[in-house]
Amino acid sequence: MDAALIVPAPFDAVSGGYIYDRRIVAGLREAGHMVRVIELAGRHPIADDLARDAACAGWDSIGDDARPIIDGLALPAFAGLEDALSARSAVGLIHHPTALETGLSGAERAAQFGIEKRLLGRLARIIATSEITAERLAGDFGVDRERIKVVVPGTDEAPRSPGSVGPTCHILSIGTLVPRKGHDILLRALARLFDLDWRLTVVGSAERDPVHADTLASLAHDLGIARHVTFAGEVTGDALEALWQRADVFALATHWEGYGMAIAEALKRGVPVAVSDGGAAGKLVTEMSGAVCPVGDWINLSKALRRMIFSADLRRMMAEAAFQAGQALPDWRTQVKEFALALAG
Repeated sequence: MDAALIVPAPFDAVSGGYIYDRRIVAGLREAGHMVRVIELAGRHPIADDLARDAACAGWDSIGDDARPIIDGLALPAFAGLEDALSARSAVGLIHHPTALETGLSGAERAAQFGIEKRLLGRLARIIATSEITAERLAGDFGVDRERIKVVVPGTDEAPRSPGSVGPTCHILSIGTLVPRKGHDILLRALARLFDLDWRLTVVGSAERDPVHADTLASLAHDLGIARHVTFAGEVTGDALEALWQRADVFALATHWEGYGMAIAEALKRGVPVAVSDGGAAGKLVTEMSGAVCPVGDWINLSKALRRMIFSADLRRMMAEAAFQAGQALPDWRTQVKEFALALAG
């Protein structure tokens, strides 16, 4: 198989969607497939002129024998190229529809929805990373369910996290600093726990929405919890591993997740989770492996976190349940095979 994956630059960004894309590309190449990655400059997903020009140039550079695969974050930049996508039997890789992003104005959301609906309708096949995303694509965007294949992310073998083993409860949150991830909700939930000993580390890039990132830092200060919160930026490799090893709880108050790769990573390592039920975020969480709260409800999230922070015994019980749930998750080798079948089928 010869394929070209088109994504917004940079391809090495630290986010669940990019990690998925990189693992699939690496797995396909390892299996002997030819896969080229085309990175698009410009602003995404609300595409600017630079992004649209990059999409045109990237499209023109694809060889005649290569199957185009467009990451959903880049898809809106292809507005106006619907006929070209249809003629080349292009495939969409959709982690979540960008019209579902939090923080869009009504006009931006309507425009984004219209663009995505037109483009999705012209793709030969769509690979969604969760059943709930597939359901939204079919129900809200009118995509024929027969054209959608679901290939959820895989997981790697990972060392079990022992936690901090101290009086302070270390909470880890991983997600790009954009409104959809709900970091403001998490900060408000934790601000109510002024009588408990906790520390929060937020891992995620501020570059996609620097204004929102600044707002989060200001909010932590205004809530009086800035000294308890570290915005670590993008963290990878040994530094990220050290954070996982110290983590007592993983928390994410997201408004919508197409799957929730960081949640899966927490479970795989035996870290109990406190998350919202936005999209697929709560679907991986079993009854004893964590707490799932309504989207935007920092009161109930705060109550769940209070129980977890207060009781080390409860955290140990939840950690064991989390570890057991994590061992049942699929691995990347299996999911790469599923992806190849979805492309060929």
